[in-house]
Amino acid sequence: MDQRAMRNIFGQFASGVTVITCANADGEAHGATVTAFTAISLEPRLCQVTLTRKSKACGYLDDAPFAVNILASDQLDTAMHFAGKPQSPGPEWSSQWLVPALSGNAATLICSPWASYDGGDHIIYIGEIVDAVVDSSAEPLLFYRSTFHELGDRSGSAAYCGSLDDPHSRWFDASARFTPSCVPVPVAASA
Repeated sequence: MDQRAMRNIFGQFASGVTVITCANADGEAHGATVTAFTAISLEPRLCQVTLTRKSKACGYLDDAPFAVNILASDQLDTAMHFAGKPQSPGPEWSSQWLVPALSGNAATLICSPWASYDGGDHIIYIGEIVDAVVDSSAEPLLFYRSTFHELGDRSGSAAYCGSLDDPHSRWFDASARFTPSCVPVPVAASA
């Protein structure tokens, strides 16, 4: 399967848009637009970002703190700026942390380096979240089929609260036993 076909397949999965920011070797702020972001663990608080090996940011993230800037729907210019299409005016930077981070995000996660792994043509970076801020009124910027999108109308009236087999919700625990509601009747073998 060629790379374009794989990109199209991966593009079927809608994702949020982040800008990963850090300091370069000269201490200057640097960023890269990334859609490969995943929450990993609540305890410890871990998240994952995956960057192509060709990215300048890959050279800056080795054992360095970084910020995950989860973009709001009105930050399309910011996404484009860090995707290699510089915008004027440029993005607004926050001075709230020692790590370079952007202003106006839907959420910002400040991360200490935890681990990095070979991811083929990408490198997988795991960060421990040491600080975070969220703007609960902001809608996220989304990426789907190689195009940026905003959230549409809600599809249901109730929020999804997780799996019914979630150990944290105590719906089912290790001692739960299940009894079938019907017992299958054996089918007589034909002669």
